[in-house]
Amino acid sequence: MVYRVTFVCTGNICRSPMAEHIVRSWVADEGLDVEVDSSGTHGWHTGKPADHRTVAVLRRAGYTTAHQARQFRPVWFDRYDLVIALDRGHLRDLRAMARTAQEREKVRLLREFDPAADSPDVDDPYYGNRADFDRVRREIEAAAPGLIAAIRAGLPADASPATR
Repeated sequence: MVYRVTFVCTGNICRSPMAEHIVRSWVADEGLDVEVDSSGTHGWHTGKPADHRTVAVLRRAGYTTAHQARQFRPVWFDRYDLVIALDRGHLRDLRAMARTAQEREKVRLLREFDPAADSPDVDDPYYGNRADFDRVRREIEAAAPGLIAAIRAGLPADASPATR
């Protein structure tokens, strides 16, 4: 059984696609049977690629970049083991969309997986500059080891590389 993780920001063109590509690369490097994708709480950019600055940051760091924005739908809670919000506003919105306590428990903040995080939020770089997008990449990468450990702990035994 595949473990599924999705990242959610506002428009699904900056933070969440960056997290998607970074974490997808990390889980692949770990040999984990995990599907990673992303979406937004709003549908403003549905069907569009990631912001060109997100693409540039990902490419400079050696990550993939293919992306098509989409809006998160409440019925998708059934698909995912973890729904990762990029900031407290997304966390609030996603938990409000959840139909059950079990669905609400799936929603977590990305930076809670980084014990050194100075804020619970990955701030939106959209109105910023290259340095802001680079900061977002660093924050996502800093949370990745803790997130990978949580994913590993939640994986069914038959999905572990040790049992393959």
